[in-house]
Amino acid sequence: MNIFNQSDIRSLDKQSRTNLINALAGIRPANLIGSISENKITNLAIFNSVMHIGADPALMGFIMRPTTVKRDTYENIINTKEFSINHVNSDIVAAAHQTSARFEISEFEACKLNPEYSSIVKAPYVQEASIQIGLKLAEIISIQSNDTKLIIGEILEIRIKDVNCIETDFSLNLEASQSMGVNGLDTYYSLQKVAKLKYAKPNLAPEIIS
Repeated sequence: MNIFNQSDIRSLDKQSRTNLINALAGIRPANLIGSISENKITNLAIFNSVMHIGADPALMGFIMRPTTVKRDTYENIINTKEFSINHVNSDIVAAAHQTSARFEISEFEACKLNPEYSSIVKAPYVQEASIQIGLKLAEIISIQSNDTKLIIGEILEIRIKDVNCIETDFSLNLEASQSMGVNGLDTYYSLQKVAKLKYAKPNLAPEIIS
């Protein structure tokens, strides 16, 4: 068994510590966040921190790393108040990962992904993504512990390209959408449904419904 106390963790070199700590949360959704500047320059960046915030109102959020250096995604959202979240699928996983590089041109162009627009959201969607969400900025919460920020957006639009990606109860079929999971910063996983269970109640045994 490997056991790491705080002293052990601090003694690791930066890259090893980053790899270990980033992986501890397990599989997280891989998403591309699209934004556009006031000068109409598009930006695209991969994030592994997108999360559900609430259903009524419909809110999603993600963690923005410290803005002590220039972060185009953050600046665009601050200025335009809108952004998109796009599921990474198996067809674009390599291109999506490449958006984490520091480009001098739009990541759409550099990584050969196509922007797509709607009449509701100014921010670009990723045309190749099966599931696209358009949001307006709702709130920014500063996290004092490490100078990161929780960016919260209110959902304006949901675009699901394949009818097979949505179930009759409006849950999503992430196998059909080929949505990807990511562990740490660079290891991607396909998703496979194991079971869907009935709503849990204390007086009922767990029941698999599909």
